[in-house]
Amino acid sequence: MFSKAKDIQRAFSHIRVFTFLVVVCSFLFCCFAVYKSYQLTGQSSDRIFILADGKVLEAYASDRRDNIAVEARDHVASFHRFFFTLDPDEKAIQSNVVKALYLADGSAKKQYDNLRESGFYTSIISGNISQQISVDSVTVDTGKYPYYFRCRASQQIVRATSIVTRSLVTEGHLRTVSRSDHNPHGFLIEGWTTLENKDISSQNRVLRNNPIF
Repeated sequence: MFSKAKDIQRAFSHIRVFTFLVVVCSFLFCCFAVYKSYQLTGQSSDRIFILADGKVLEAYASDRRDNIAVEARDHVASFHRFFFTLDPDEKAIQSNVVKALYLADGSAKKQYDNLRESGFYTSIISGNISQQISVDSVTVDTGKYPYYFRCRASQQIVRATSIVTRSLVTEGHLRTVSRSDHNPHGFLIEGWTTLENKDISSQNRVLRNNPIF
């Protein structure tokens, strides 16, 4: 009688232990499943698919801190291209300047106003002058905020009788702002200053008339 009771008690003990192990294993499995699902969700969020020309291309999202220097350099280069690329067309000049002013603060607007009041843009149009810019280098110090930058570029001014090449060196600081269609990198140039803008070479243009047969 007592042996049967002990067997029953031992059986219940085994059942309790087995049940406890099943519950613990189930809990651990649920935790593992939840962890893996979050991990997969995070990995999938880093994958971006872009549709271009009917093809699906895969891109990867990354933290902005990994690309600050690259984006900052492109922001500065884009600003200078918009501000200094000029053609003898009032609408073209206005379009480029407006794009440039979205990327900078009042320091750029002040320089634009000074050039406009001095008749610079009027002389570009009346003289059929074109101005191109080639950004040679942009250095950005990301170690301290706002980020200091220095831009070195070459300008080519094409007139009817000559081509003048000028060196251009500017500096300023960058602070972060919200991204937009007008400012895709999310930076704003502050305290923009021209350090150097001087002629380095000049050559005459000779236009030859082709004979008419």
